[in-house]
Amino acid sequence: MPSGIRRIVLDVLKPHTPRLTDLALMITRDEHVNGLNISLKEVDQNTESIAITIEGDDIQYESIKEILEQAGAVIHSIDQVVAGKRFVEEVSLQPENS
Repeated sequence: MPSGIRRIVLDVLKPHTPRLTDLALMITRDEHVNGLNISLKEVDQNTESIAITIEGDDIQYESIKEILEQAGAVIHSIDQVVAGKRFVEEVSLQPENS
């Protein structure tokens, strides 16, 4: 049964190259990555701000970080981590408006 880190969401700043498609392929070559989603959040003259959601079995953060650094990207923050034998979704503690 899978365990370890199963999902990680990263806030990343990268140069315009490599393209998002190429970066996605670079990351999915990691044997622990089963799939990912990259969303473009903001673009400026020299960089792109992106959110990367990675799912897999026993994801190795240091490996992902190394891939991103080789692509010239910098991780700004780790925004979510899901680990263990099953996925546990975030529970909102805010009262719902009626």
